[in-house]
Amino acid sequence: MNAPAVGGAFLVSQVGAYAANGFARRLSRLRLKPHDAGILRMLGSNPGLTQQALSKIMGVFPSQLVGLIDGLEERRLIERRSSPKDRRRYQLHLTNAGRKTLTEIGKVTLQLEDDLFTALNQRELDFFCQLLRRIVAQKQITPGVHPAYKQLGRR
Repeated sequence: MNAPAVGGAFLVSQVGAYAANGFARRLSRLRLKPHDAGILRMLGSNPGLTQQALSKIMGVFPSQLVGLIDGLEERRLIERRSSPKDRRRYQLHLTNAGRKTLTEIGKVTLQLEDDLFTALNQRELDFFCQLLRRIVAQKQITPGVHPAYKQLGRR
């Protein structure tokens, strides 16, 4: 069977779907979904973000984010703390369990990348990532935030 000729957008879509499915499958072993991992990663890099700031960064409706935060808080992965500047606002912080889970997410990510990029040597992978970062910047995609967050609660 001859494969039809396809362009770069289709190829990126194929690889992206493979990566997204592989990430979700690996995260399920930790009882997490990809959106949980993204929130934990963002809070690991930006401790003390308010719910409002996180909502804006992630592109998620505040009401939708509250439910996601509640689930992570119930699992004791994050905690809400009153803001010292405005007690009506909550700042979000990882707990010890959240930091350990973030370490596990990092391991899952490395396993996925090892699987996904076995066909490339390190120089090729570095160049490929450089090209993708250029596209992300040119398209003004928020670095480190998956565009799928904008779809949460809108389906």
